[in-house]
Amino acid sequence: MFGRFCGLTRQLSTRRATQSGFVGRGLEEFFENSQRLPATRDQTGRAWSASELRQKSWEDLQKLWYVVLKERNVLASQAEETRRLSIPDKFFSNKSRVIKCKKSMARIKTVLNERRLAWEEAQKTAPPQ
Repeated sequence: MFGRFCGLTRQLSTRRATQSGFVGRGLEEFFENSQRLPATRDQTGRAWSASELRQKSWEDLQKLWYVVLKERNVLASQAEETRRLSIPDKFFSNKSRVIKCKKSMARIKTVLNERRLAWEEAQKTAPPQ
């Protein structure tokens, strides 16, 4: 049954097939360490600040967006799994990680919008050629 989805999930992978060592994991990419729910609570970092993001290139911001989006999808999969298994929030919750992802994504959008507005302003003030 899952054989026909193998090609589709390989195409949807966030990793490039041209990279050496690429292994398409399919739906496993929606889970941390191939586990439905993590066994231990790992320490996580903080959300990206806007000042840090302003120093990044366009390519870096785009890559970071997809990394954070993938993390958010993993967290959504875990939340759905806890709901499906009827696990109370006091035993398993990743709300702080979800908030960090949302803040980082909002700040990336803010920085990109600032750049867009600066570019539009530069186009208005530039002399016509």
